[in-house]
Amino acid sequence: MANLKAGTRPPWVGLGAGIWVQIASGNAYNFPLYSHSLKSVLGFNQHQLTMLGVANDIGENVGLIPGIACNKFPPWVILFIGSLACFFGYGVLWLAVSRTVQSLPHWLLFIALCIGANSSAWLSTAVLVTNMRNFPLSRGTVAGIIKGYSGISAAVFTAIYSMLLDNSSSKLLMFLAVGIPVLCFIMMYFVKACTPASGEDSLERPHFLFIQATLVILALYVLITTIVDHLLHLSSPISYSILAIMIILLMSPLAIPLKMTLCRSRATKSDLLDQSFAYSDSLVQGEGNGDKTEPLLTLSALTQTLGSFREEDESSEVAMLLAEGEGAVKKRRRPRRGEDFKFSEAVVKADFWLLFFVYFVGVGSGVTVLNNLAQIGIAQGVHDTTTLLSLFSFCNFVGRLGGGIVSEHFVRSKTIPRTTWLTCSQTVMIAIYLLFASAIDGTLYAATALLGVCYGVQFSIMIPTVSELFGLKHFGIFFNFMSIGNPLGAFLFSGLLAGYVYDREAAKQQGMNMLLNSGIACIGPNCFRLTFLVLAGVCGVGSIFSIILTMRIRPVYEMLYAGGSFKIPQTSTH
Repeated sequence: MANLKAGTRPPWVGLGAGIWVQIASGNAYNFPLYSHSLKSVLGFNQHQLTMLGVANDIGENVGLIPGIACNKFPPWVILFIGSLACFFGYGVLWLAVSRTVQSLPHWLLFIALCIGANSSAWLSTAVLVTNMRNFPLSRGTVAGIIKGYSGISAAVFTAIYSMLLDNSSSKLLMFLAVGIPVLCFIMMYFVKACTPASGEDSLERPHFLFIQATLVILALYVLITTIVDHLLHLSSPISYSILAIMIILLMSPLAIPLKMTLCRSRATKSDLLDQSFAYSDSLVQGEGNGDKTEPLLTLSALTQTLGSFREEDESSEVAMLLAEGEGAVKKRRRPRRGEDFKFSEAVVKADFWLLFFVYFVGVGSGVTVLNNLAQIGIAQGVHDTTTLLSLFSFCNFVGRLGGGIVSEHFVRSKTIPRTTWLTCSQTVMIAIYLLFASAIDGTLYAATALLGVCYGVQFSIMIPTVSELFGLKHFGIFFNFMSIGNPLGAFLFSGLLAGYVYDREAAKQQGMNMLLNSGIACIGPNCFRLTFLVLAGVCGVGSIFSIILTMRIRPVYEMLYAGGSFKIPQTSTH
């Protein structure tokens, strides 16, 4: 990691500000809100629209450059680059959807969507890497909270889209192009690296519980108000009041650093008084003994002792260098799992690729449904899919937050590897995709909700797992490389499979000549049935690989969490 100067402020300030940035980084989840406008305004067929969805996933998840940059630059630089990507990418999409510029080619929109969605990778990397390093002993909890806010961001944007922007795709794209950069510019100063606590902090648990509770309240509030607005079509004053309360709930994590600041000022005054009284007592005791030079003698002795320690350390370092030069001591050894790996050292490990494949299966199949959620709903007779998206977003949040909480509890109490929950979630996903394929009346909302939970679990488990196996030093690179599984799955399962199957079935229903020019929707369960059957089979393979990975890394977790608390291993000399 670059030798960047850590801040002296409490890490809770960075976490509170990072939550706002993490909400903004969920801009890529808005694709279902304006995808229908891209299709109708620009006359794209489903395959072309699906490829734009792939561009969205590529931009969101290909973050190797942000991962490398976060080790060389402070967080504000990463946030600044992400803001620029958001402005230019979504700005071009706004020009197309608003018809400000006519007939923009498909390839240009593909590139623009990659750039706009890539802002998500820059913003998320800055927030996640900074806060994981600020709270190294609570990685699962922090990952669950941060990714929980990312998961609920789609519902937050949906509420803004329906209540403030009048369900207008062009207004939403303008909001993304301008509003997100402004927010990031405001938060740049607060998202900073801080010196982490050297041991367990008794206040961390209640503070984390407070954030988790407010996050649950926010998620329920946004879901309920979105559904009520959909059913009752609330007036503008009521909608604005609802949005104001939502903003207050988003600001609630900042109550922690505010409370710590007020309490610290009081504690500082009392500490100074205690120290002055203690110093006075020591002087009185010295006078009573008739020896006023004892404090000076003690200070002199302490100085001499420290000097001798320094000389011993220097001589031991010289001896170590001589021993290394003579070959008596190995200069370097390969890191063990749990220590800090370089990227070149990690990619030759089987555990690295097992985790990558398992994550690729989970998020790749889930994002296929997310990208096509509007078309899936229309195919099964649901014409307004806003509620479906809000439901998926809420359950995605539940999976992200719950996955972090549950895995953190069992890894500390039973040393159960976090990947156990990847196995469970992907096993459930097999049944979910079979339920989608059956298209039984009344099961669409239940299947969407369950898939949202399982999809969210993938994120909150992968993030702390990769940091525990390969360390935090190069965590930004590892996390972003794992995230490539998302666009790769979207390209294979959504772009090549789902788009092709959908267009083929639509061609059968309407006729090929009409389809090529009008982008006619496909109706019926056959539009996605083959896709869901393939996804169920892929998740079956993923579950098997997840079991193998869990068995392999069990000893690592028994070592890291022996005694119920995380132990940072001694890192090998590089």
